[in-house]
Amino acid sequence: MTRTILEITGNDAEPFLQGLITNDMARLNQGLLYAALLTPQGKYLADFFLLRHDDAIWLDVETSLAAPLLQRLNMYKLRADVAITETDCKVRRGVGVPPENALPDPRHTALGWRLYGDAGGDDGSDLEALRVAHCIPQTGIELTPDTFILETGFERLNGVDFRKGCFVGQEIVARMKHKTTLRKGLVTVGIKGQAPVGTPITAKGKPAGTLYTQSGNRAIAYLRFDRAKGEMTAGNARVTLLP
Repeated sequence: MTRTILEITGNDAEPFLQGLITNDMARLNQGLLYAALLTPQGKYLADFFLLRHDDAIWLDVETSLAAPLLQRLNMYKLRADVAITETDCKVRRGVGVPPENALPDPRHTALGWRLYGDAGGDDGSDLEALRVAHCIPQTGIELTPDTFILETGFERLNGVDFRKGCFVGQEIVARMKHKTTLRKGLVTVGIKGQAPVGTPITAKGKPAGTLYTQSGNRAIAYLRFDRAKGEMTAGNARVTLLP
């Protein structure tokens, strides 16, 4: 998947983003920041990385979400001293020895580093295998407009801060965190056989969830925890929870 880098400038850039995104902009001083923008109903709109670049903030987002995200940010901008433009910058990622100026991926140490500049592309590592092994959701696959981010492990992935104060959708996210027990969510499962992304998973004939990214004998699945017991089916494949 390709990435687009948006540049955010202006005196109000940082407080503007602070009031919108799921993470705390104060963490930007520590390196790359992972966050999301949600609907007022607490559902996913886009996930992205943020980093400082000179006097600007760069926002690294999946290209398919760049235009709608830019439109949404401009809608929230109102009279704030903020300008948002698309850049030609590219991102390169890898898992080996990081090159100079590379930044660690904040979601998980296994995901290596990201480097921003003129040269894009990956180092050839099997990103899908890494994602599946560590249950890392992907834009447009596990992360969709129906997604509640806590069900996809956003807290584990360092993508949400519950102490920062308000952000769009914060009330719903905080309620899920503090007042309920998650009954559904993403997990890595064992799988025998093949099934397309989006295949329903059943357990003893009852709906139990949905199959997503598969790599080898493992896959990411969205499951109802009360039904995710024993062997389950996803099309012609067999699915089991891993210990």
